[in-house]
Amino acid sequence: MFNPSRTDTRQFYFEIWRKYLLEMPMAGAELTALAIIKEHPEYHEILAHPERYRVQEYPPEMGATNPFLHLSMHLALHEQLAIDQPQGIRSYYQRLLSRTGVTELAQHEMMDCLGEMIWQAQRRQMAFDAEIYFNCLDRKLVAP
Repeated sequence: MFNPSRTDTRQFYFEIWRKYLLEMPMAGAELTALAIIKEHPEYHEILAHPERYRVQEYPPEMGATNPFLHLSMHLALHEQLAIDQPQGIRSYYQRLLSRTGVTELAQHEMMDCLGEMIWQAQRRQMAFDAEIYFNCLDRKLVAP
């Protein structure tokens, strides 16, 4: 399983933004990540200054959103939807999209559930459990 470090992940996003600004060619996951970055202009300043943000902490207890985690969750969701893995995730997305009517909102609701599954796996020291993910998505679908 591909498991980049925090430094690797941040460098991936810094490099994509650098290439974009310099109009350099990109391919594969870089293009997908660039599209996600473009949808998040609030992070452009951060990505333009790696020297300042390479080691920046984003403690949740301070209400800080980690831009690198946020972008990575979008990227993970994109990959899940592309291959419908875990199986059935595409159907959940379509149903959430129908309910919310807004792509970004549907994705963020799914990312909440993806984060819940990851947190549970880390807390319990176990593998990812699609049932946790799907149960959370089921709750989102019935929420007002």
